[in-house]
Amino acid sequence: MLLLALDTATPAVTVALHDGTSVIASSSQVDARRHGELLLPAVDRVLAEAGLRLDAVTGIVAGVGPGPYTGLRVGLMTADTFGLALGVPVHGLCTLDGLAYAADIEGPFVVATDARRKEVYWARYADSRTRITEPAVDRPADLDIGGLPAVGAGALLYPDTFPVVYGPEHVSAAALASLAAERLAAGEELEAPRPLYLRRPDAQVPKNYKVVTPK
Repeated sequence: MLLLALDTATPAVTVALHDGTSVIASSSQVDARRHGELLLPAVDRVLAEAGLRLDAVTGIVAGVGPGPYTGLRVGLMTADTFGLALGVPVHGLCTLDGLAYAADIEGPFVVATDARRKEVYWARYADSRTRITEPAVDRPADLDIGGLPAVGAGALLYPDTFPVVYGPEHVSAAALASLAAERLAAGEELEAPRPLYLRRPDAQVPKNYKVVTPK
């Protein structure tokens, strides 16, 4: 097994290689505006670090969000393209699950990432491997998390709702790859690599837009 994992659902552009036993190379850069520019060089970097070629990869793992439209589609389209070119399966994993997996917390907690518009993408977890609610997008003031600790950059933005916050802030492809390898080894079927947008794109057609067609 050689999994290439990547995620662009948060400001982190993150890539990792997992050989079925452990992560053998990884790269993460935080830049919310340069997903498309940074992703492919990061793939080249981790392959070079591992001393491997892209055609050695046997499976792709892509973070499916939730996340903003522009950033999220960069990772998913790249994953689909690699899968088609290499003839290997493409697996999806919830980005929040990757954050939860990397969290060093015992017992229940929540994961929250920044959804902008004064909202967070979030979900509740029984432990680092078990999500117990579907991912959602909400205003922090509308949430009642019962004092549970939280993980993620979204939680750091709203201390009134999330008074106790642990790391990491952003997802790492190393965590996604490790979680995927663990589930695949257990015979579990991973989700399809389809985006969790949860709301409409920020870009909208102007209200007074007029379509001009030739006569």
